[in-house]
Amino acid sequence: MKRPSLLLLLCLSLLLPLPALARLAGPLEIVQPGKVRDLAEIRSSRVLRVLVNQSRNSSGEVQGEAIGIEYHRLRAFEQFLNSQARDHQEITLKIIPKAKDQLLAALQRGEGDLVAPGELLEAQPGHAVIASDPIGSTVPLLLVGLKGEKRFSRFEQLSGRTLALTPGSAAGEAVNRINEKLALHKLPPVKVEWVDPSLAVEDVLEMVQGGIFHLTIVEQPIAERWARIMPKLRFDKQVLVSEPGQLHWFVRDDASMLRASIDRFLKTYKAPSDQDSAFLRIYRRLYQVHYPLSHADRQKLEKLRPVLQRHAQAQGIDWLNLAALAFKESALDPGARGASGAMGLLQITPAAAQRVGVSNIQNVDNNVQAGAKYLAMIRRKFFASPKLNERERMAFVLAAYNMGPERVQGMRAEARRRGLNPNQWFFQVERIAMEQVGMNAVNYVNSVNKYYLAFDRERDSLEPNARKIALGK
Repeated sequence: MKRPSLLLLLCLSLLLPLPALARLAGPLEIVQPGKVRDLAEIRSSRVLRVLVNQSRNSSGEVQGEAIGIEYHRLRAFEQFLNSQARDHQEITLKIIPKAKDQLLAALQRGEGDLVAPGELLEAQPGHAVIASDPIGSTVPLLLVGLKGEKRFSRFEQLSGRTLALTPGSAAGEAVNRINEKLALHKLPPVKVEWVDPSLAVEDVLEMVQGGIFHLTIVEQPIAERWARIMPKLRFDKQVLVSEPGQLHWFVRDDASMLRASIDRFLKTYKAPSDQDSAFLRIYRRLYQVHYPLSHADRQKLEKLRPVLQRHAQAQGIDWLNLAALAFKESALDPGARGASGAMGLLQITPAAAQRVGVSNIQNVDNNVQAGAKYLAMIRRKFFASPKLNERERMAFVLAAYNMGPERVQGMRAEARRRGLNPNQWFFQVERIAMEQVGMNAVNYVNSVNKYYLAFDRERDSLEPNARKIALGK
């Protein structure tokens, strides 16, 4: 007698709004724990392996200057451990960047000893990990938009809106709860756009400031820190996204001595008063991506589309990669002039054009042909390995276009030596670039990548002929 009722309930449940959490955080399978290293084993090896979130807000340094909140704290923890070292068993940190939704599973597999996410993160049932004491006070989630656009004061106003979130964002579960409340009022759910994995939380904030995304939700300390770099961001603090959470570090639940040391350290740690000075100086003029699809820019792109598509197709390149590069290099201005004789849409130099057999690069067609052939040559000679996926391959090609392929190959070798992934530019090899040459080259690749993602979101409208063919017209 109960089976028809259960079927009816199941059918009714399908009518409810789908949850926002389209991508699950962490692995789907149960991960078998690896060997545990507690403090004694760590001291014996003299290396503390720290799994960190792939956010520039969280960890890392630029040419010897620390710019990450967690990086400052981790370096202080290193000093704390070494102040108690016996027999000169001093510990050094080995930083291991991972995507946020992979951190706890990597800890459980034994790939690191400690997770320092720098964002809200909660251990799920089945993860054999334990959280440290809370780091600081409670942390609210903030709704972030662009100044001048519609403000929000109640969560009901978010009905039908789209939020851009990074994979593993703590806001995913908060949006699920908001959608449950909206369903009770028979209102459309909040939609979530899970952004490309090449984007960290600060990249999403930059794309909100640039008008590419309209809304996101971010931990308040992170949002307020980056607002000092991105002054056009707006916070709608009246919208209660969720109850405030706690920041933690995480260790394996059987690493009791390491956990005790962390808790003792956190009780006494005070952030240095000047910890943001390098952050502000280095980043202030870098995060300036703006909207590449205004009416005027669309008109420029439509006019240039045939030549970009023709030469991109000839070299096996997505034409939107050329469009993104042209937007970054010249703002789609064929008459642009740059340093060292660089000119035209793709700001290629006469010497580089001659290497691929093209002259007279003041001509638009020749300029695009030279740029496309030069990119293809870099790809073919230096980054043809099947171990690279296509997104990472293009990132390496762009880095080489900007600072030379030999230098980028040297960075890959250094990344391999340090245990980073030499086949991943974003958050891996780029760390070496940050240390060796600073943020300009890293920002260059990131900016072109963001313009590509902005164009790719609008691919259907930017490729009208392809759409007609798909529709059979």
